[in-house]
Amino acid sequence: MNKTKAFKAVAYNQETIGDFKHVVCPPYDVISSQAQDMLHERSLHNFIHILLAKDSPLDDKYRRAGAIFRSWLKEGVLIQDEQPAVYFYSQQYVIRGEKKTRLGFISLLRLGDEKGSAVFGHENTHSAAKLDRFKLVKQVKANLSPIFIIFLDKKRIIQRIFQRYIPALKPFIEVIDDEKTLHKLWRLNDPDVLRVIESSMNSENMFIADGHHRYEVSCAYRDLQREKLGAQFTGEEDFNFCLSYFTNTDYRGLSILPIHRLLKLDTRLDLDDFMDKAKEYFDIDQFKDRTRFFFLLEKAGCTEHLLGLYKDKKYFLLRLKNVKMLDKLIPDKPKEYRTLDVAIFNYLVLKNILKLNLNNLTAVKYSPDPYALMEEVDSNPLNVAFFLNPVKIQQIINIAVSGNKMPPKSTYFYPKVLSGLVVNKFEKE
Repeated sequence: MNKTKAFKAVAYNQETIGDFKHVVCPPYDVISSQAQDMLHERSLHNFIHILLAKDSPLDDKYRRAGAIFRSWLKEGVLIQDEQPAVYFYSQQYVIRGEKKTRLGFISLLRLGDEKGSAVFGHENTHSAAKLDRFKLVKQVKANLSPIFIIFLDKKRIIQRIFQRYIPALKPFIEVIDDEKTLHKLWRLNDPDVLRVIESSMNSENMFIADGHHRYEVSCAYRDLQREKLGAQFTGEEDFNFCLSYFTNTDYRGLSILPIHRLLKLDTRLDLDDFMDKAKEYFDIDQFKDRTRFFFLLEKAGCTEHLLGLYKDKKYFLLRLKNVKMLDKLIPDKPKEYRTLDVAIFNYLVLKNILKLNLNNLTAVKYSPDPYALMEEVDSNPLNVAFFLNPVKIQQIINIAVSGNKMPPKSTYFYPKVLSGLVVNKFEKE
């Protein structure tokens, strides 16, 4: 059984900072070095100064982030709510010309332990990224960004909350980000409402969409504090919970983008040789028109497995000949894993055709933007781009429930939950 809990959020004091656009930022793991510089320069109070501080030979960036967090609390740049609340969250955005709205809420989620919980992850994590976040949480003693949880919502919790309570309330945060997404946040602090939300969520299976590293770091920090406290540990301390954003699997508001791959090879790819080898696994079609190429990649992806390739101003669709061949080519993985397009790309293209080591893919760049990768291919003869279709929500659920993990960079949920809206500060340790 899962447990969610209201909390007293730390948020920016609008009387001090003015426009929220100057201080919020994306999650740390999608911020490029160029965006990091831009956000640092945007405002002295931008959340990036805490979330992703710059390296400096003069001091430790994690300690500096902790010091900034405490000073902003002391100076009133950040203030803490007096009552526990759940924070209802609306994101209005446009994707491919279609207007969408994703609804959800932010509260705390009890971390899983040996007693078990119904929180499922679907991606493998990396030790370097976890160490980075662990050093930060030890200094700030807070959850800075929520993990992203999806659930089936059979009781229509989110829709019921929205229809019954939100129309009568005024959002306390309203901001349009750099991608033109409108974010609104409302406080729900009525004790009766909070009890309804918490009791309704207890029986839900929950799936981590984004934030696997943050979730595991929260567990590691919990274990560290539990060891320090010894017999005084109760299990109800703030660090036993993780700041979480909850949304349901409603296709009308939930968008999953593909994550494409740019390979930076040591030698220039011989297209003819590659295609000869690829014909063992794929039927191959070449296109001149980019619009038609991407249209067919997406359309055919609804019913079959295929990959896109761009090199030397040429477009290729690689259609898997027979899905049954995956049983022999990826024998050590379950069916749910074998039939992922990203697994087909990894094993058939990277491992079997290009002879790359799947455990050491340092020369791969990931992006949901295919056109940016195409520009990099055109600018460097050693680069080649591969395009994938997005993972389906049911595939994520099937992989997670079966206890397996997807390859890294398999999913890109859009839009991202902004960092700097609300923070969960640990009160007791």
